[in-house]
Amino acid sequence: LIAFEGGNRVTVRHLYEMLEGQVAILSSGLLSPREALDLLRALRRSAMYRKDQHSYLLYPERELPRFLERNNIAPREVRGSRLLRKLIADGDRSLVEKDPLGRVHFRPGIGNQRQLGEILDNLAEDKSLRGLVKAERARLLRSYEDMFDHQSFTGRSGTFYGYEGLGCIYWHMVSKLLLAAQEICFQAEREKAPAGVRRALAAAYYDIRRGIGDAKTPQEYGAFPMEPYSHTPANAGAKQPGLTGQVKEDILCRFGELGVFIEGGKITIRPSLLHEMEFGEKAAKFTYYGTDGKKKTLVLPLRSLAFTVCQTPFVYQLSDRDALTVTRADGSSARSADLALDADSSRHVLGRTGKVRKIVVELDANRLIR
Repeated sequence: LIAFEGGNRVTVRHLYEMLEGQVAILSSGLLSPREALDLLRALRRSAMYRKDQHSYLLYPERELPRFLERNNIAPREVRGSRLLRKLIADGDRSLVEKDPLGRVHFRPGIGNQRQLGEILDNLAEDKSLRGLVKAERARLLRSYEDMFDHQSFTGRSGTFYGYEGLGCIYWHMVSKLLLAAQEICFQAEREKAPAGVRRALAAAYYDIRRGIGDAKTPQEYGAFPMEPYSHTPANAGAKQPGLTGQVKEDILCRFGELGVFIEGGKITIRPSLLHEMEFGEKAAKFTYYGTDGKKKTLVLPLRSLAFTVCQTPFVYQLSDRDALTVTRADGSSARSADLALDADSSRHVLGRTGKVRKIVVELDANRLIR
């Protein structure tokens, strides 16, 4: 997995290890659709993929060192340090301690390199130690940081086994990945990428989509699928219900699938990620609340679907050609082959004025995913 620096590709370890890294590089605009497709395929083959949930971990699963394996200074480091040997011989425990088994550890109270440096400064006030401290200061600071690697600390995601930690799927980040993949699909459309690349990107998008809760049964998800949850640990179903940030990304993705965009003050319809199978084979009723706050019902014909934008209903119907009809509250209507509302109608929809009663969009079935 790659990043860019000064126009050159460079390998970045933390980008590889973090799902945030994949989302960041996908959303950066630096990758071509072909490169983004390669990244998504590599991610699917990586250790971050969790097969049982058909989704992605924040980090690849790993086993943490046990408590007694931590903070052990290698014997060769002790033998090679005159300062450490002298402090141990003198019984000075301000920097290191030796346990009954003969292992040497940095004193537990040291929290970072700065505190370690302050201890070395205090030791240097002793004339008998000043030369040793000066000679070994850089080495000890480096040894301390090599051992604890504070710069790589990532909080609970790298140290806990629950609460979005090791082995956990963090659902908000998966939804961010979904949105980033959708953005790449639209980029490929704008740039007129090869049809094969566009189809493969759409397939990658829906592969991620199938791992989200609302695509699963309660048995698979471990909870009510339409409820947003914080995370799924390795040993249980979804945990911590609540209105998480995931909701925002999922709503954005859904409007992207429906192909609703606002461009230059106009509502434009461009459903390049919409599945033909979403169009019902039977007549149905669509219930919604209008701009006046009252409950309303529309009867939908065969092979149609409906949703609202700012409480104004949009009805999609399959056809052999594209067309758009705007019906106003005064009973007048206007039909156009252009799948974009005019600026005035868009203003009334987005402003919830109630002047636009309904939008019917006829879609050429050939533009949809099958």
